[in-house]
Amino acid sequence: MECCSWVGPPKLAAMWVSPGNHYKRRNVDYYCSSSRSSNNNIKAASSEGSCRVVVNREDFADEEDFKKAGGSELLYVQMQQNKPMIHHSKLADKLPRISVGDGVLDLVVIGCGPAGLALAAETAKLGLKVGLIGPDLPFTNNYGVWEDEFKALGLEGCIEQVWRDTIVYIDDDNPILIGRAYGRVSRYLLHEELLKRCFESGVSYLGVKVDKIMEGLDGHSIVASECGITIPCRLATVASGAASGKLLEYEVGGPRVCVQTAYGLEVEVEGSPYDPNLMVFMDYRDYSKQSFQSPEAKYPTFLYAMPMSPTRIFFEETCLASTDAMPFDLLKKKLLVRLETMGVRIIKTYEEEWSYIPVGGSLPSTEQRNLAFGAAASMVHPATGRIQVSLMTVPY
Repeated sequence: MECCSWVGPPKLAAMWVSPGNHYKRRNVDYYCSSSRSSNNNIKAASSEGSCRVVVNREDFADEEDFKKAGGSELLYVQMQQNKPMIHHSKLADKLPRISVGDGVLDLVVIGCGPAGLALAAETAKLGLKVGLIGPDLPFTNNYGVWEDEFKALGLEGCIEQVWRDTIVYIDDDNPILIGRAYGRVSRYLLHEELLKRCFESGVSYLGVKVDKIMEGLDGHSIVASECGITIPCRLATVASGAASGKLLEYEVGGPRVCVQTAYGLEVEVEGSPYDPNLMVFMDYRDYSKQSFQSPEAKYPTFLYAMPMSPTRIFFEETCLASTDAMPFDLLKKKLLVRLETMGVRIIKTYEEEWSYIPVGGSLPSTEQRNLAFGAAASMVHPATGRIQVSLMTVPY
């Protein structure tokens, strides 16, 4: 497990600029300008220092695309994506570079997450000439899977810990046993395994950001990067995440996008009430028993807990789905109140996580030439946000 010692900004002041108006929420000030020459950015300052995330409005197709990317919580999403995972291999060190100007690829996969790597590897195994294009970003989110599903994919070697059973608490202290083993995936081992499969099947790679996909005169697709490199291919598939509206067309009039947000802490604790042999899938019990209305009370949440040992636990407070994303600062507040009320005392923090998963929304249009895969294809369960195993099953 890669650990991050920096816990993040407890006091956040942020601003993003886009066409629109001006409004405020909590301690975050948003200014939406109609001027196209505005400086579009998100700034954050804290007692530990300050940081800036530049947001170009041209990066998003529309407001829905911006919401899929992180919306008002974009700073935290960017912080999660940019965690240093120093042991992850670099794609450019393991895969041959796409030869620019040397023929037409059968398939270009845009996006280098689990979906993109899995799709590229499996299609190349069929004998197709496959290129993988996109920034080399490590796997930073924690993944949990049903053990039997990962075994069926031949990925059991990527599971770093297994719990013999999974439990759910609803509104009392009598848990519901699911009767199914649950595993925690090693982000490092999963990345290395999928990269190994890409190498063995002959996938080539180019570490550039794609700007657009055009149709060539000969009927081929032309994948154009921001730095001016163009790659011809017979088919382009977008697997670059939910916010792919610049590269794909989506059906008009579909359901609204909702968002699952979750704030997690991997910590060393005293006083944990949970059996380390059981994974807590959902704990909906209300520990606060507040009679007054608080800002976080409007969002129903549950606790997700992976006990790695009796004292080292990954806790995550989760809002399953909301039309307006439950803010991470409220999730953090609710998690800390919950743990305190349970009598759990945090001794040491190993890692902090901000998970942002768009759910629902319109499907990609079937009339367009380009295909979508993974979150870009809305392959996220609209009620749970689960995607990992399903997206790696499809290529098979």
